[in-house]
Amino acid sequence: MAKATVSYVCSACGAAYTKWAGKCDACGAWNSIAEEAALSAGPKPTARGRTIPLTDLATEEAPPPRAQSGIGELDRVLGGGLVPASAILVGGDPGIGKSTLLLQAAASFARKGLKCLYISGEEAAAQVRMRAQRLGLQQAPVGLGAETNLRDILTTLDTERPALAIIDSIQTMWLDNVESAPGSVSQVRAAAHELVNFAKRRGTAVVIVGHVTKEGAIAGPRVLEHMVDTVLYFEGERGHQFRILRAVKNRFGPADEIGVFEMAGDGLTEVLNPSALFLSDREAATPGSAVFAGIEGTRPVLTEIQALVAPSNLGTPRRTVVGLDSGRLSTILAVLEARCGIPFAGLDVFLNVAGGMRVTEPAADMAVAAALLSAREDVAIPPDMVLFGEISLSGALRPVGQTENRLKEAAKLGFSQATLPARSKSGQAEGMRLREMADLTALVGEMFGAG
Repeated sequence: MAKATVSYVCSACGAAYTKWAGKCDACGAWNSIAEEAALSAGPKPTARGRTIPLTDLATEEAPPPRAQSGIGELDRVLGGGLVPASAILVGGDPGIGKSTLLLQAAASFARKGLKCLYISGEEAAAQVRMRAQRLGLQQAPVGLGAETNLRDILTTLDTERPALAIIDSIQTMWLDNVESAPGSVSQVRAAAHELVNFAKRRGTAVVIVGHVTKEGAIAGPRVLEHMVDTVLYFEGERGHQFRILRAVKNRFGPADEIGVFEMAGDGLTEVLNPSALFLSDREAATPGSAVFAGIEGTRPVLTEIQALVAPSNLGTPRRTVVGLDSGRLSTILAVLEARCGIPFAGLDVFLNVAGGMRVTEPAADMAVAAALLSAREDVAIPPDMVLFGEISLSGALRPVGQTENRLKEAAKLGFSQATLPARSKSGQAEGMRLREMADLTALVGEMFGAG
């Protein structure tokens, strides 16, 4: 039988090596490489397993039952509610409100009749009770525990048999049969494996809290996100009261769905109309402001994109972006200069998405370009106009999906005109005046008289 190979793994990034080294070549961390127990070589050649049953793709099965929490934004992101035996990973920046959200969710599920346990590895039970008292949840029938030994936690869960178990957090859990510190790659991977197996074996929904790195990714091995059924990110800026729960993976519902919450003194409250919230402080007819009609998951959301263009006395002008991809901004600036003859050399460019929202849709290109041109030419875009459309490198404007839903959301909020690419399938525009543009040159000429 082949000899098992000893491997060495970096606890910071998870890179594997065949021998020990003082510095990890992948992430540059020092003294982070530790020996990891070798994996089994597999079954003996003479061993014979059982034959697994097979079905065809036409086999019909009932959809999984779901438990409603009563928190509409949370149920939306989960795909319609909590699925039994599911494993859910929740990540977010420190202090963003992960523990507050999950404690409120546990109390809400418990009041619906589900048996819920909240296990904290970061706080003492008294600290969690203080938070529950501040949130007005002290009477909720939630079982509370403070422990980091995963063997004891699994024994407790096996005895109590809850419908929902919340583990806060996976980086504090440790297994006594893994020779490494809590939070290391080996411990996180082994602990997550045990929790996911327990969820599938006992039918308990397990919610795991994960820390994030400074880049915004969940700390630990990437396999952690592959093992679970659902990955949720809790996002938001500390200077804003808005919080966004975003699904980046969901085996039981649509990915990229979002739920919007507002942080208040008594906890998180759900926002039923995010578009009105993000546009609530918008000033009328201001140069450099454009409203983008976007789609987040299955819901349309209107956000304000703000731009500021000012002369620069630096050799390399600044390009500052908040809430958008900086590479996308560079591309749009290059297209404006190459295809429309509008230079931004010698000008500082600042771009921001109001309200702490983050936009990743290519459909925001037209609104970004309009905001930049509005700021550069000091010409305000009509306050009752929304824009959306993708800009190609040739300067052409390409149609985007769900045009009708975008227009309906805009009309509901009082917008009366929209600028969009030609050949868009707009359907019923509900009385809105549509301005269709074939390329970026037409947009520049008609709206700003430049080019």
